[in-house]
Amino acid sequence: MGRRSSLWTPCYLMRDGNGSVSRLADEAEATQLGMGAELLGHARAMLNDRRVSNGELRYLGERLTEALCDVLRIAQRRGAARGPAQEAQGDRPGRRGGG
Repeated sequence: MGRRSSLWTPCYLMRDGNGSVSRLADEAEATQLGMGAELLGHARAMLNDRRVSNGELRYLGERLTEALCDVLRIAQRRGAARGPAQEAQGDRPGRRGGG
């Protein structure tokens, strides 16, 4: 049984990954990641359009910041669910030791 931080409160859910709350959390994470990917596509299009106003770019920056916060929270939750031993082994993929 693993632990996973809640999406809504600063607490942890004890789970085996099969409960209704875990499924709800998985669905919420998938929605957040999907929305972030969609936003990234809009951002690329807007940045290539010279007619976009400063106000629109500011709004885009605010939404991108929100999406990045969501992704970082998801990554932190997933890291906490892995546990310290797994984090130490797989913490930095592709990075070689020795400096």
